[in-house]
Amino acid sequence: MLVQPLISDSHEATTRHDPRTHARFTPSRRTVATAIIGAALIGYLVHKTPDARDRLTNLATLAHSQGDLTAVDAQVITQVLARQSVSN
Repeated sequence: MLVQPLISDSHEATTRHDPRTHARFTPSRRTVATAIIGAALIGYLVHKTPDARDRLTNLATLAHSQGDLTAVDAQVITQVLARQSVSN
């Protein structure tokens, strides 16, 4: 039994990829800071170790001092840390 190929060598694509026409995505500093702090927050909530807590605190403090974390974001981190220390 012979099978017909789905794509033939005789056909060419109608569109060509031109890397110059596609802009690269570059996230903002705030987006990167949020992602890093989010990862540290998840790490802290999962592991609940003093090292994870220190990492989260240090990252949040640094990001807030550089203007990459809003006061509301910093308050959320503070509330999570306070709630976790009360439950321990």
